[in-house]
Amino acid sequence: MKAIVSILLAGLFLPVVAQAAEPPLVVPDTRMPSGVWISDQGDGTYINPVLQGDYSDPDVVRVEDDYYLTASSFTNVPGLPILHSKDLVNWTLIGHALARNVPEAHHAVPRRGGGVWAPAIRHHNGKFMIYYPDPDFGIFLVTAVDPKGPWSAPVLVDSTKGAIDPAPFWDTDGQGYLVIGFAGSRAGIKNIITLKKLNADGTKTVDEGVRIIEGDKLPKVKTSQGLMPWFTTEGPKLYKRGEWYYIFAPSGSVKGGWQGVFRSKSIYGPYEGRSVIDQGNTDMNGPHQGAWVDTAPKNGKPGEDWFLHFQDTDSYGRRVMLQPMHWQKDGWPIIGERQKGQVYGQPVWRHKKPALPSQPIARNPVDDDFDNGYHLGWQWSSNPGDDWVDQSVKGALRLKSVSSPVNLWEAGNLLTQKLPGMGFSAATKLTLTPNLAGERAGLLVLGYDYGWIGLENTADGVKLVQVTRPRANAGGSETVLTAPVRVDGPVWVRARFEPVTVADPVPQFPHYWPSMLRSTHARVAFSYSLDGVSFTPVGTGMMTQPGRWVGTQIGLFAQAASGTPAFVATRVGYAQFDNFSVVP
Repeated sequence: MKAIVSILLAGLFLPVVAQAAEPPLVVPDTRMPSGVWISDQGDGTYINPVLQGDYSDPDVVRVEDDYYLTASSFTNVPGLPILHSKDLVNWTLIGHALARNVPEAHHAVPRRGGGVWAPAIRHHNGKFMIYYPDPDFGIFLVTAVDPKGPWSAPVLVDSTKGAIDPAPFWDTDGQGYLVIGFAGSRAGIKNIITLKKLNADGTKTVDEGVRIIEGDKLPKVKTSQGLMPWFTTEGPKLYKRGEWYYIFAPSGSVKGGWQGVFRSKSIYGPYEGRSVIDQGNTDMNGPHQGAWVDTAPKNGKPGEDWFLHFQDTDSYGRRVMLQPMHWQKDGWPIIGERQKGQVYGQPVWRHKKPALPSQPIARNPVDDDFDNGYHLGWQWSSNPGDDWVDQSVKGALRLKSVSSPVNLWEAGNLLTQKLPGMGFSAATKLTLTPNLAGERAGLLVLGYDYGWIGLENTADGVKLVQVTRPRANAGGSETVLTAPVRVDGPVWVRARFEPVTVADPVPQFPHYWPSMLRSTHARVAFSYSLDGVSFTPVGTGMMTQPGRWVGTQIGLFAQAASGTPAFVATRVGYAQFDNFSVVP
């Protein structure tokens, strides 16, 4: 269904702040500064997150003095982002390990919530190796000598449906193992960690595996909220320190969980476990699922230990946090700020940087003038078609009006970015050159609810429209507002994000952390300009929502009417975006 409303009264084109009074459950969130996020404070300290963007399930490996991070990418292409750092605070996106999701035909359309789940990156025998799961097909491996690429084509290592969160480990005798968890939605089991042997080159599992941790059978664990049962235990990483094998595994759900550590002197167990960090008295939910890394020893002194993990920030995605980590005399780690008399820590928001050489403050690509194609920060919502972008155009992004579903939640030809900060404005200069009625293009804010502002070719010519579709993931109806403005050429369109805190229902279980009573989203106001200077508000805006396992995305698109016949599709028009910019 589509509801179309033509608004002819200028008084209805108001900024979001001018609409009816907010209900009391929504309040402005002023805890974070506006603009593109910078973690490094320039004074020897950092503020979490060290990565503001949506980098879910991060894993990190150190190779000499360099650190490399990858993360889940789900349906987004290219996938498996590769980031580099020398100080664990300033991270630079240097490429992607997965050019297309496989199987390619399956991922020719968006598989929201599917695709690439939590990966693990290691450096072994001179190669970088990333094991990643697609819960519908199994566990895959990609390799490279240089982390910037080229990366190998994916190899299916294990075809167990529902196997997730694989992490490799090679013991001192050279034997390789893969430790994995399970997605109950596919495997029918969860809260279980299994260990499988790998073949010599790490390309295949060679046995059925052994269950080494079964959360349902473990005694309750001590947390800052009291004794809690182990549940949804997953995301395992296997390490060895001295004579002990350690499995780092989160438990207790994404927002309400903690980071568990299990240890044994035998790789097959039995393992004993404890929580080593939870939310404590802070408002940082989670905090868990990530990677233990150390710094290289210097001048005969041991290095430092650190833990990177994600925190779910709702519409702003799963941001990456950096926590100090300390090994105790009893052989157990504590992550974060130590709590008197406790075996677990709580997360830090601000802390002294790792004792590593000072580095330039990293600024990952956000703005784009499209002089050399589009930058590494852009991703499609599915495997892209060869003709979606006109590669011959320089200095602008020219997108073909691809026939795709009118509900953009179902469309793959969306070129999107992660949200770069908390409060900001994103804008682009757009020209639509259509050949068919129904072609449209614009600046998109994408999640379970989405909205966009742009141009649509109608029977009466090109019109400026602002579109919203709540509950797009459930087939919600679209509303189109048509602005009373003549469009004869390019138009500048803009989306303004202002963070807000929304009250959430009380969880239906006895022990929970206060942060579970609220979530973070953004009020978005749309506006346009005919000269790039003076902007006019359109519509009443929208409240962002996350997507499936990801935060809200902002992006660009061009499409022809759904169902455009193939023999006509070669004659559709295009949209041209001359730039993309973000300002505080």
